[in-house]
Formats: sequence, C-alpha cells, structure tokens
Amino acid sequence: MATQSAKASEIERKWYVVDAADQPLGRLASKVAHVLRGKHRPEYTPHVDTGDFVIITNAAQVRLTGNKLEDKYYHLHSGYPGGLRSESYGQLLERKPEFVVERAVKGMLPKNSLGRQMFRKLKVYQEGTHPHVAQKPEPFPF
Repeated sequence: MATQSAKASEIERKWYVVDAADQPLGRLASKVAHVLRGKHRPEYTPHVDTGDFVIITNAAQVRLTGNKLEDKYYHLHSGYPGGLRSESYGQLLERKPEFVVERAVKGMLPKNSLGRQMFRKLKVYQEGTHPHVAQKPEPFPF
C-alpha cells in the first residue's frame, strides 16, 4: 500500500468567506490558518499547498480579550539607532484593521516560501463587502 501525495496541479480550491465581527482575533486566525494550509482536507500533504482561499470581512470589528487594546504593542524598527516605532493595538486597529488580522494569520503559517504562497490566498477587508462575488464563496466551514 503506497502513501498518496497531493499534486499541486490536481487540487481544486474553494473560496470561503468569514465574518470577523465580534470574533476573538486569535481563535479566528488559527481557524483561518488551518484552512489556508489545507489541513481540513483528507488529501493534506505538508510539502504542497493544498489550502483554499479565505475572505475575511468586517476586520475592523474583530475583538481582543482582556486589556490588549492598551497593553499589546506592535513594534517596527528601521535598523538605525533610535529607530524603534511602537503603536498600541487599539491605535493600529483604528488605522489599519486589515493589517492586524493579516499579521495574526501570517504568524500561524509556516515561515518559508510555502507559507508565503499560502498567505497570498488570504483576502482581508475592513467592511462587510468584498469584490470576490464571482468566485461564489461559501460560508466558512468552522
């Protein structure tokens, strides 16, 4: 009996849409990363991108538990002395809510070229509408 490996050319990808309104960020990100990797499929193969496309809407309404709006910071360093820029999660959520969700999901994907390929299948939108109606996305399976 031989082990079956999925081939990239034989994979039929589906589109799923998720409403992020009032969902905890970490739980949403882990479920989305699971689908982007393709771990929900019976033909999952670790070295092949078997995942599906995911559309996340209402990214501005995602929530965090506890005091993370004030206590959690995102840091960016320019590489120069004194080049550290810090911004609280609350400020960043007001300014770029898509980035917050994208970064949470990206942190749960593999850190290699396969993970970057999986990340390209994620589409995040601040409002409840998206331009992917022609792909006929289904409701999220989880």
